[in-house]
Amino acid sequence: MKIKTLLTAWMALGLATCAIAAPPVQKIEFWTFSMKPKFTPYFEGLARRYESAHPGIRIEWVDFPWDIIQTKLVTRIVAGTPPALVNLNVPWADEFARDGLLTPVDELIGESRARYLPSTLQDLTFGGKTYGFPMYSNVAVISYNTELFKAAGLTRAPRSLDEQLAFARQIAQRTGKAGLCPALAKIDGLMMQQGLPVIANGRAAFNSPAHVALIAKLAETYKAGGLLKDSLFAEDNFPAAIDAYKGGRLGMLLAPPTAVKRIETDARDIYAKTGVAPAPLGPTGIADGGWLVHFAVPAGVDKKLLPAVGEFARYLTNDANQLAFAKQASVYPAAAEAARDPFFLSVPPNAGAAGQAVSAGAVSMPHAHTLYVSGVTDYDELRRSLVKAVEAGVTGRQDIQQALDAAVAIWNKKLAKQGRAVAPSVAPSVALAQAGTHGVPPMTLSMGSRLRGNGVAAAGGMR
Repeated sequence: MKIKTLLTAWMALGLATCAIAAPPVQKIEFWTFSMKPKFTPYFEGLARRYESAHPGIRIEWVDFPWDIIQTKLVTRIVAGTPPALVNLNVPWADEFARDGLLTPVDELIGESRARYLPSTLQDLTFGGKTYGFPMYSNVAVISYNTELFKAAGLTRAPRSLDEQLAFARQIAQRTGKAGLCPALAKIDGLMMQQGLPVIANGRAAFNSPAHVALIAKLAETYKAGGLLKDSLFAEDNFPAAIDAYKGGRLGMLLAPPTAVKRIETDARDIYAKTGVAPAPLGPTGIADGGWLVHFAVPAGVDKKLLPAVGEFARYLTNDANQLAFAKQASVYPAAAEAARDPFFLSVPPNAGAAGQAVSAGAVSMPHAHTLYVSGVTDYDELRRSLVKAVEAGVTGRQDIQQALDAAVAIWNKKLAKQGRAVAPSVAPSVALAQAGTHGVPPMTLSMGSRLRGNGVAAAGGMR
């Protein structure tokens, strides 16, 4: 009886000791934007699988609309209760990193760096430090009406911006239809993709002879009827462009591959005569339409939690999970092996334009960068003044040089008030494509366009 009592006491003591010694459950809260409800099964399933393999971890997923997530994040950081991981795009990450609101993740990525496309890590490197785990991006492809091309005497897709504009003029001349509908409200992104700086030495630089020549080419094409005039300078002219293409009134459409699926659904007759090709990279070697989304670690996350956060972030963005998400979302993974998956690179026999578009975009994905101008207050207001000047020059209402000079004067007055008139410049070249990713001071060129969009397939540039 005494032995039984003693054994019972020892067992009770052992259980109590185990209960005391058991490590506390670590909670990892991660945020996405605009993923519910479509991707709820994906993220909830991913969280539950991770918890099953890591009993000491509890994953909490929170989704916000894209237009309020920044405010929510700042509020939580200031309160000292930030989430462990948060979805951001590159311009947001750049701004948050400059304000000291993000934690560099170089140590957390560790040897996994090689798993990501180099271009995506370049986009997320500010001041020599990496500020995120790349997740997905997108690129544009050229869809073209083969019937209009044949009527215009064209036998292949264009391979440069100059050819896009020349083909557009030829289509207009021989068919009476517009050839192209560039997103001229994002002219800053187009300039950067073409290797032309928007800001240099802390001052507006878009009135150089090279910039004037670019706008002159657009003006020549506009005058010849080669540019679709519907909403040409609207903030978002994509609806007008795709409607014109589906109606057989537009020769070429620059848009993500998902647009080709819309053509297939809405206009099967046009889809049947649609060819697809990768969009030209331009002299910078940058693909059109890149817009990287990633997971960043906010400042203030408990340092003791960071190893677990890093492990979960690597899992969240590993090849298998990125591939599964990319297939569902019709975007391109930022993980190198996933980006090379046959789903993206192999064109099935007898594939239609939609299947060809996926593979055409995959060719460009390693060259995708997010183009934007960083470090400028009220940049959208400044960009609108640039767009007005470009509109005046393209439509012939004002001399191009005079219009650009006037816009430059507006910019420089604003920039001088911001006290950054002596910021170093970056020369336009292929290396310029990486400005803003190697510690270049604010107000220089960085990757992408300031276009904001939803959680999937937001793309800037010439669309």
